[in-house]
Amino acid sequence: MNHSRRQRRSDRLTRTAVCAVTVLTAGALVFGASACGGRATTHHKPGTSHEQADGDIGRLLAADDGSGHRLREVDAKGAPEVTVAVRPDSEDGWNVHLSVRNFRFTPDSVGGAALLGRGHARLFLDGRPLARVYGPWYHLPASLVRGAGGGTGLTARLYADDHTAWAVDAAPVQAATSLTATAQPTTPVDPRPESSRPESPRPDTTLEIVVSHGRVSPAPGRTEVKKGRTVELRVRSDRADTLHVHGYDKEARLPAGKTVTLSFTADRTGLFEVETHESDLLLTQLVVR
Repeated sequence: MNHSRRQRRSDRLTRTAVCAVTVLTAGALVFGASACGGRATTHHKPGTSHEQADGDIGRLLAADDGSGHRLREVDAKGAPEVTVAVRPDSEDGWNVHLSVRNFRFTPDSVGGAALLGRGHARLFLDGRPLARVYGPWYHLPASLVRGAGGGTGLTARLYADDHTAWAVDAAPVQAATSLTATAQPTTPVDPRPESSRPESPRPDTTLEIVVSHGRVSPAPGRTEVKKGRTVELRVRSDRADTLHVHGYDKEARLPAGKTVTLSFTADRTGLFEVETHESDLLLTQLVVR
């Protein structure tokens, strides 16, 4: 009799243990399902998962940028912005400089999520894909331009990490410039003795500007110029930079400590700013009437 009671008690304990293991196992499965099923796990680093890529980051449009990348539209306020400038490299090709706003390059997370204000850029030559860029500076070899079939129209366009193109009002965020506009023409040598050469015509307007320690002298102001007159800019900078005349697309390199002269004919009316690219300083404004 005692043996039967002990046996029944042992059977009850065994059934209780089995039930406990079953409950624990089921709980673990449920917990695991909520931990894994509730949030998608990927091989990407934190902040670059496909779960976030599927989130509400802008509006993914059906249209693409013309090269097969869909547009990801965001509001104009706070949207990524880009400007592009190029200058010939003394050894080969061009140096391309991308100035961005509300945006930073994230090469370590390319292929991950589309996070606002992050990603990379692509360069296009006359609409043809040329290169992918992961920083503000890029050296464009002449051989790459020739290999792409040549061209002059260079476009820089901003993309998210998931390769969608950032867009505002259904248009890609991009900037364009011309390679030919930055070419430095070679001045032919006049074989005649200097004493017998005709005098070069004097410019109608000459402005001398000095940039030192981030300050412009004289202070930036406005200069009135009559349409059709010649303007000569003489600029000296204590650091290497690029001189640019907006509206006329005139550029010249500014070697540190050297005076550079840039001349052009003011054949367009309006208000035009003269500035440096790298230091982003306003040098003067030209009012052409």
